[in-house]
Amino acid sequence: MVMEIEELMNIPGIGRVTVKKLVDAGYSPELLLVTPLHVISRDTGISEDRVMAIVEYIREVRSRLKGFMTAKEYMDIRNSIERISTGCTSLDKLLNGGIETNAITEFVGEFGVGKTQICHQLAVMVQLSKDEGGLNGRAVYIDSEGTFRPERIVNIAENRGLDPEIILENIIYGRVYNSDHQMFLIKELFKIVEEKNIRLIIIDSLITHFRSEYPGREYLAVRQQKLNKHIHDLLNLALLYNIAVVITNQVVANPDLFSGEMLKPTGGNIIAHSSTYRIWIKKAGGKRIARIIDSPYHPEIECVFKITEKGIEDI
Repeated sequence: MVMEIEELMNIPGIGRVTVKKLVDAGYSPELLLVTPLHVISRDTGISEDRVMAIVEYIREVRSRLKGFMTAKEYMDIRNSIERISTGCTSLDKLLNGGIETNAITEFVGEFGVGKTQICHQLAVMVQLSKDEGGLNGRAVYIDSEGTFRPERIVNIAENRGLDPEIILENIIYGRVYNSDHQMFLIKELFKIVEEKNIRLIIIDSLITHFRSEYPGREYLAVRQQKLNKHIHDLLNLALLYNIAVVITNQVVANPDLFSGEMLKPTGGNIIAHSSTYRIWIKKAGGKRIARIIDSPYHPEIECVFKITEKGIEDI
């Protein structure tokens, strides 16, 4: 359901001047729902009491985001979750059918294991019909490392018998150059997700700029605070609009000598606790092994796949 911000003038005591302040500050009704009251008040100059009245009104309209509900009502919401096929049967089986909407799926691994390849393929797959494993929607591809290649999209599309021109038109690309730019683009998505029929958001990779701009332990707290806000914006987009979010993450040496793994994902507990599903990808000769390392309900199982000129494929 789309709600126009002008509808807020239906609230007693909320007039055109107040609505203009919200518009000028870049707030959509959906963004108002997921932003702390004091932040909205600071950005707009509107009192917190008035902001609270606005937010409560939106919650009444957007019944999906009311406070308490029964477990049965929540189950009905869970039943609205959809999945995007990865285009690889074994990987889909690992994920119980594919990449979920309403969630953040994180692919972790060293350089060159295939994380970006998976992202390229998902940007194509989401455009397919639901019968074919897609969601009839567009993808947003946020590229922080300059690794997006439209030529690869063309290759994957042609090998699936799809029109590459149409496929490329339905991928909204954003090259980001610093962490603030990255956070800004995600904020902008609150305004266009429904209008542009976006069903998948990809960030490849999530933490690159945060790591380079905030090096050393003296900047760790600031970096983690920004990263926490950023990833919660992504989760709010997933929950508000029933879309899928896919992020890729790097690995670093693990100083914990009691752990069996020599590497660990970057981002610490902030990303670990915010990602709904975490999949670790490793090389094994000419093959790739994907293993679920964190999930609310998946077992810790593995699958094997390969990367060819056609994309991500079964062995």
